[in-house]
Amino acid sequence: MSNSPSQQHGFRTVFRVVSGNFLEMYDFMVYGFYAAAIAKTFFPSGNEFASLMLSLATFGAGFLMRPLGAIILGAYIDHHGRRKGLIMTLVLMALGTLLIACVPGYASIGVAAPLLVLAGRLLQGFSAGVELGGVSVYLAEIAKPGKKGFYVAWQSASQQVAVIFAGLLGVVLHAKLSPEEMGEWGWRIPFLIGCLIVPFLFLIRRSLEETEEFKTRKHRPSINEIYRSMLENWRIIVAGCMMVVMTTVSFYMITAYTPTFGKTVLKLDDVDNLIVTMCVGLSNFIWLPLMGALSDRVGRKPLLVIFTILTLLTAYPAVSWLVAEPSFGRLLMVELWLSFLYGSYNGAMVVTLTEVMPPAVRTAGFSLAYSLATALFGGFTPAIATYLIHSTGNKAAPGLWLMFAAACGLIATLVIFRGGRQHAYVEPVAKTA
Repeated sequence: MSNSPSQQHGFRTVFRVVSGNFLEMYDFMVYGFYAAAIAKTFFPSGNEFASLMLSLATFGAGFLMRPLGAIILGAYIDHHGRRKGLIMTLVLMALGTLLIACVPGYASIGVAAPLLVLAGRLLQGFSAGVELGGVSVYLAEIAKPGKKGFYVAWQSASQQVAVIFAGLLGVVLHAKLSPEEMGEWGWRIPFLIGCLIVPFLFLIRRSLEETEEFKTRKHRPSINEIYRSMLENWRIIVAGCMMVVMTTVSFYMITAYTPTFGKTVLKLDDVDNLIVTMCVGLSNFIWLPLMGALSDRVGRKPLLVIFTILTLLTAYPAVSWLVAEPSFGRLLMVELWLSFLYGSYNGAMVVTLTEVMPPAVRTAGFSLAYSLATALFGGFTPAIATYLIHSTGNKAAPGLWLMFAAACGLIATLVIFRGGRQHAYVEPVAKTA
């Protein structure tokens, strides 16, 4: 089949690249799925809303470390190589996951419990700040000409496998354990499973080779040169950040926030909510590579413009229709529609971000744009959605938040492709003796 990654580097190479990306997203998903149980364990309060908000804020706090990870680890990867950086991010992510899985509850060690959980989330966020950028750049640099969109789409597609796996595991646990057992200790099982698969992921990622594009580069910029180039290209980074807002808000709304929204707002069954989330992950997995390949044929801009406009027009009406008469069927239909919008936009967006960044600082620039959007908007989407509903009394308010994200994506797309052509970056200039 002409679109297969095996034509140049093989499925096994792509699998090794995205393996750590699976762990990064899996860890973030299980925290989002079990935010209510984590709230009771580490953030006890007489007010259920306050406890949940503290738990969701801690979930979002991990995203605040992403820009720092993007700057520090991104510069390291652009200077030392893609392979070394991808191994480092996997190790850091594993340490954060282990910490969250093993910390005793508030009843056992008091205030140290939420502080240690926060430390684990910050460590995860620091690593994740460059994981997506490192994987996307690696895939872009090994892609066959004319297939870059298809290759890079597997970065996001691998995350959907994590969503499906985390959802399936949740369904099994809810079938085997009582609600009381899940709340007391069952929620820790997914985190422990994440720890158990780390050695396997480490072994397969160690076998990666450095990309030819990086190995043949005559000049490898110093750390100072990388930072200077990022400052010179701040306009592209800001525009890229706005493009990512649409992706990160929609993704976390239809995945990490779905179980919480379904349970606390729609009052639906936990298992039903997890099944919907699994279906969303499967839908995302299908649309992402398809639309990445389509963007190789028709261009990036048409897909970016069409699907931001569709989101602007349909997000709030769809969520309003859902909350008017909540049901499993309506939740599934709305989430699958939003999944189609997300997958179609993101399939073209991620590869665009690798193309507009200067090659010498591609990882750092990509990662900073992506992590800023995630830190400021996407990571706090569950908390923001919860707050909007609480403060306005409008259960469909998350749809307005998604419309705002779509507007950011549309404006950024028009800026980057203004005048009918992609905005050019400024090449870094090496210092001479």
